[in-house]
Amino acid sequence: MPVLPGAESWSHDGAPTGVLLCHGFTGNPQSLRPWGGHLAAAGHAVELPRLPGHGTTWQDLNRVSWQEWYACVDEALTRLRETCATVVVGALSMGGCLALRLAEERPADVAGLVLVNPWVRFDQRGARFLPVARRLTPSLAGVGSDIKKPGVVELAYGRVPLHALASVTQMFADVVPRLGSVTQPLLLLRSAVDHVVRPSSSRLVLESVSSTDVTEIVLPDSYHVATLDNDADRIETESLAFIDRLARVGGERR
Repeated sequence: MPVLPGAESWSHDGAPTGVLLCHGFTGNPQSLRPWGGHLAAAGHAVELPRLPGHGTTWQDLNRVSWQEWYACVDEALTRLRETCATVVVGALSMGGCLALRLAEERPADVAGLVLVNPWVRFDQRGARFLPVARRLTPSLAGVGSDIKKPGVVELAYGRVPLHALASVTQMFADVVPRLGSVTQPLLLLRSAVDHVVRPSSSRLVLESVSSTDVTEIVLPDSYHVATLDNDADRIETESLAFIDRLARVGGERR
């Protein structure tokens, strides 16, 4: 299946510190590409993979499971660790759940987490009807491109595939009960107004992890896809300072 122009995976090599970026559900690397470019320009290696079923058609996404998304980011983390002494995982929305699972499963390989509007709880309106709805229709209206900045569009699907959405909820059930095992430094940035993910997801992360180095930043001028919105510069600046700090700590330990 052809990949949509702009939705391709992207990477930048050749640095001792690496950053793995995980995009969100029904989105693709386009939503994180400026962030990745900023980190690469600052001298970091970057892996920005396209998750299976994303960046093609929503029908493709209905044919894959969360385990395939996790395998994709797990492989990308392994590639970075082959050349990078320190790796930080950054993520948007559902990508935040994948990032947290990496921290749970591979604590020695994840030096820190940068989560932007993480999604780990399915408490949106109509959530209780998903088991029935997925048997009646393959998809519902899309929720992509929740961006405040005029003229900016996220290259996301126009439909939400319901079998894939059910798989997302299964991932939440796997990851959330183990959040207490997450001890890595955490930078969490959330939008003051988010029409896609409720604030309860960020609260759940902050209340459940065991990390002692935790920073929460509220983004006042962006909606859900904050990485393409008015506060994108803030995300890039704060995450770069966070990554550089962890890289210095890692260097001192070596």
